[in-house]
Amino acid sequence: MSEDVKVKVRGLTKKFGDLLVLDNISFDVKKGDFVCIVGPTGCGKTTFLNLLVKLLEPTEGQILIDNEPADPKKHNMAFVFQEPSAYQWLTVEENIQYGLKIKKYPKDVIEERTKEIMETLGLEAVRKSYPHELSASLEQRVVIGRAFALHPDLLLMDEPYAQMDIKVRYYLEDQVIKLWQKTGSTVLFITHNIEEAVYLSEKCLILSNKPTTIKEEKKIELPRPRNIASSEFIELREYVTSQIKWW
Repeated sequence: MSEDVKVKVRGLTKKFGDLLVLDNISFDVKKGDFVCIVGPTGCGKTTFLNLLVKLLEPTEGQILIDNEPADPKKHNMAFVFQEPSAYQWLTVEENIQYGLKIKKYPKDVIEERTKEIMETLGLEAVRKSYPHELSASLEQRVVIGRAFALHPDLLLMDEPYAQMDIKVRYYLEDQVIKLWQKTGSTVLFITHNIEEAVYLSEKCLILSNKPTTIKEEKKIELPRPRNIASSEFIELREYVTSQIKWW
């Protein structure tokens, strides 16, 4: 992981009328980092992500990517949200290639990255299928693959596994780690699942209840692959859980 700062958030504040949701949030994310954002239900995790992708404008403060105001039109950003969002009129293969073709990548790069994604996510058998022919978990793999195929500078993931059973979840978490390590992307991953956050991240941003501030930035210094049954893992999971409690 690089020491270069990829994302700077300074004084980020968001109000909806009189309701203060985010209150003067500041933090840095280093290039190539995998950061999970956790906090109490309804604390504003998704609001923060929507600010980052310019679906919302901040009331105060700024978000910088490479020292410039965050702009999806300028920066190489990709998104994976909770609901599967594969393009229904495209095959699995065409979905994976979609962003690469839009950005006019060379044909050999498109083919190489498609092959890499298909193999890593186990999609070869369904490459000519359409999303409506797939299970929800397979369709979500397609969406994750489409995002990583761009080798994005910044990948934003908003509870992408929330609707999946635990076995599928573990499989996809491992595949995302592999893709992150291969591509060197910087990942911001929102989850309400503490075990998932400790399993995936290099650092957890622990948010408070509303009005939301950053309660703590907790480094997760565990070797990979991580053992969820180890005493170190359990201790970290329990610590992060205790920090989220607001009652």
